Amino acid sequence: MTSLQTYFNRSQSLEQYIEQMKDNKENLLSIYKSFSPPTNDERIKQLQQTNYSKVLVITEDWCGDAMMNLPILKQISEVLNLEVKVFHRDDDTNLIDQYLTNGKSRSIPIFVFMNDSYEQITVWGPRAKEVQTFVTELRNDKLPSKDHPDYDDKVKETHLLISNRFKTDSSFWKAVYNSIITKLLYK
Repeated sequence: MTSLQTYFNRSQSLEQYIEQMKDNKENLLSIYKSFSPPTNDERIKQLQQTNYSKVLVITEDWCGDAMMNLPILKQISEVLNLEVKVFHRDDDTNLIDQYLTNGKSRSIPIFVFMNDSYEQITVWGPRAKEVQTFVTELRNDKLPSKDHPDYDDKVKETHLLISNRFKTDSSFWKAVYNSIITKLLYK
């Protein structure tokens, strides 16, 4: 099995990844510019005393969750001085298969937080609990059964509603921030 260090070393820096993005670059940068971590968050001071040093992100450019979560991670990594590298999920599915959501889904993004020795300390992703609740409820409300003739159109409509909310809802951004910080503190 390929080590986390090998995957990390094969990956792009977060800046390189953002620069080459085609699908969600503008939205990601807009969220990054619009969100700032709280300046008086005592949890940040606690985390600055820990041995987190690296984050391996597993993602793809087309992913709406990544569009919202990566700018929040970028803000956190800047405050905590974490080196962030991005691995494209579909380049080698052996990596994502180690982090399946609910034991079966290759959901992204996944953030693998490591120490200087490339040892995994904790993993976060793909969504904050509040965001997952919204997505689940929206899908339950909007989507007919898969055999319904309008199913494909309703899926597209639902994805658009989710994406628009991710782009504009600062309460979601705060939920992602709090979820990541809590995960880092309590592993």
